[in-house]
Amino acid sequence: MKSLVIVESPAKARTINKILGKAYTVKASIGHVRDLPEKHLGVDVDNGFKPEYIIIPGKEKIITELKKAAKKADRIYLAPDPDREGEAIAWHIAEVLNGDKKKIYRITFNEITEKAVKEAIKNPGYIDMRKVDAQQARRVLDRLVGYNLSPLLWRKVRKGLSAGRVQSVAVRLVVEREREIRAFKPQEYWSISGLFSTHDKKKEQKSFKAILYKYNGKLIINRDKKEFLLKGEKDALKLIKKIETLEFSLKDIQKRLRKKNPPAPFITSTLQQEASRKLRFTPKKTMMIAQQLYEGVELGEEGSVGLITYMRTDSTRVSDEAREAARQYIVDKYGAEYVLQSKGRRKTKKAAKVQDAHEAIRPTYLDRPPEEVKKYLTRDQYSLYRLIWRRFVASQMAPAEIEHTTFIITDPKEKVEFRATGDVVKFKGYTVLYSDDTEVDTTSGDPSRQDSSTLPLLEKDSDLELKEVNAHQHFTQPPPRYTEASLIKALEEKGIGRPSTYATIITTILQRKYVKKEEGKLVPTTLGELVNDLLVERFPELMDVGFTAKMENDLDGIEEGKSDWVKVVSEFYGPFSNELNDALKTLGRIKPKDEETEVVCENCGKPMVKRWGRHGWFLACSGFPECKTTKPLEEEKEKNSIEKTDKKCPECGSEMVIRQGRYGRFLACSRYPECKTTMPLGTGVKCPLDGGEIVERKSRKGRVFWSCSNWPDCRFASWHRPVAEPCPDCGAGFLLEKKDREGKTILYCQNKNCKYKKTVQTEEAAVDA
Repeated sequence: MKSLVIVESPAKARTINKILGKAYTVKASIGHVRDLPEKHLGVDVDNGFKPEYIIIPGKEKIITELKKAAKKADRIYLAPDPDREGEAIAWHIAEVLNGDKKKIYRITFNEITEKAVKEAIKNPGYIDMRKVDAQQARRVLDRLVGYNLSPLLWRKVRKGLSAGRVQSVAVRLVVEREREIRAFKPQEYWSISGLFSTHDKKKEQKSFKAILYKYNGKLIINRDKKEFLLKGEKDALKLIKKIETLEFSLKDIQKRLRKKNPPAPFITSTLQQEASRKLRFTPKKTMMIAQQLYEGVELGEEGSVGLITYMRTDSTRVSDEAREAARQYIVDKYGAEYVLQSKGRRKTKKAAKVQDAHEAIRPTYLDRPPEEVKKYLTRDQYSLYRLIWRRFVASQMAPAEIEHTTFIITDPKEKVEFRATGDVVKFKGYTVLYSDDTEVDTTSGDPSRQDSSTLPLLEKDSDLELKEVNAHQHFTQPPPRYTEASLIKALEEKGIGRPSTYATIITTILQRKYVKKEEGKLVPTTLGELVNDLLVERFPELMDVGFTAKMENDLDGIEEGKSDWVKVVSEFYGPFSNELNDALKTLGRIKPKDEETEVVCENCGKPMVKRWGRHGWFLACSGFPECKTTKPLEEEKEKNSIEKTDKKCPECGSEMVIRQGRYGRFLACSRYPECKTTMPLGTGVKCPLDGGEIVERKSRKGRVFWSCSNWPDCRFASWHRPVAEPCPDCGAGFLLEKKDREGKTILYCQNKNCKYKKTVQTEEAAVDA
């Protein structure tokens, strides 16, 4: 009996083929095979929102191959990923095959291991139409919003703009945070520190620092850090004069043993946040590399091996088998005292919604530690695998135990109270393997934050000598700008998006230039604020954070069989359609006010202003319409902005950054001008001629092109961007990307003798329009 297994990607197909052997044929669909058309709405709003699905251009050859293989098979197993998107892919494949439904089965697994895959084959199921309907509802909702809002933005703001149901709310969060920062008025406050030592001169004196905590029973800094006793330098200096006349003793020593629990194993959002914080990976890069580790990496003679479980999940559940393997590893490596005592499943706020079939992100094999497979992995694969591996093992380890000591120092009348704190690690627990310390904002000037240090051994009521007392000026700080990691955390906490959409949301708002990155922080652009304000004013429900979260819950309800997808879409579309029609009729053209500049018009001598037009900002003469002089505006700040990378300078070892120069983007040492090392910006794609790296360059006329890093010795060059995706037809190492006359993105094979090409799904046509 011959069986056919269909998955999404060639890498996944190779790994599964190695597991199942010659009795099975394993084919890849290369993602979705059907989707809504790009040239028209593709949703019949008058007929139950029936979607019109078409074969994705470029997929005809793949479908022909799948049909041919299906005819020869006695049983067909559809094995796309175990989520809504995977279920939809499986359903579309089944519809396209249009064969005997009795021989088509759906199999799912959270890890591509021999045990998991063979267990799925033994216990096949059928396509879950509730999951399909949930994905279908999301797809239709996103199409209705994206396809209808884009023309509005074109007419009222600028051509080429687009909006999306979820990404627009993400932009709103960034805009509102930026406006909080602009409106913030810093408040001055002061703190006082004292340097104390033991009073007994016969013994060795040990000095330590303490912070003034109270005066006359009042806190110097309120616990919410909004009220301050010392509001100016005069207040601080006046109090210092009083303090200098007093004697001090150690009134009390407070000790508390604090347990620091291990972190939970990764879910999608926490993996993206931690990879951003520790590895400086973007969410998109994190998910791309995690996908490679999940689908399978070539481990020498062993072949393709899946190293981690499925990476799109919001469950921290761990299988009993994996937990026991981790516990045994910990006992063998560190000792029984390092094993987490409680075996209970971790509870999360989403526990009620998480499917038991899903697990946390973890390594599939604990007997493949990162160091052992390092030689087979790229640097990025190794870094992410090491992070996942260590986090999972640490999640099964005992808490760290830290003794927190506080010295309470007062004068005889107890009017003045200083406090000094110190931590001593009594038991390292999980921290022997994994550090999960959060990033500290060192710019806040918080005087209560001290180094965790060991205080001297003193007895209660010991006399102390105040050797030095100082005043320190501080200012309250505005809320921090979002980073990619903190925005994902905010989206998750507010219930916006799901594991499969976080990376897409961040990538989209950056690509559409509604948000930009400055020193790793997310900042709204003028365009982003303009579009946001229009949408908030005219589509208040669509842009409401609570409403967007409710829609996500409604989609979950469809998957759980509690809601009908057509009803959910209908209840949304009615009010949205009314708001859209009203906006099209009554809304005038939107543009920001002109901004004054110091540039003088070269024709009439009047000052030029910064003006918003259909293509963005430009300089225009303030004497318009008498003088119609205009000139392009070079945003020097954006031109010279830098972007961090994970690459190191070959000369000094410092971090390399991406800079914008006369001939385009390039890599430069962050220590410039001390170190002037520069390198072309690499793509990670190997040159087909000599194996060098293909890098981004700019011609003398300003046009971007890509060539071998060994140019001009190697003559490989292309006007089209290389994409690190092997050709499914001929196996060439990468594809090239270009735009056709209609503006659609086309990927085609770099091998001139191969005719493979495909149309890339646009973001509006993808997960979140």
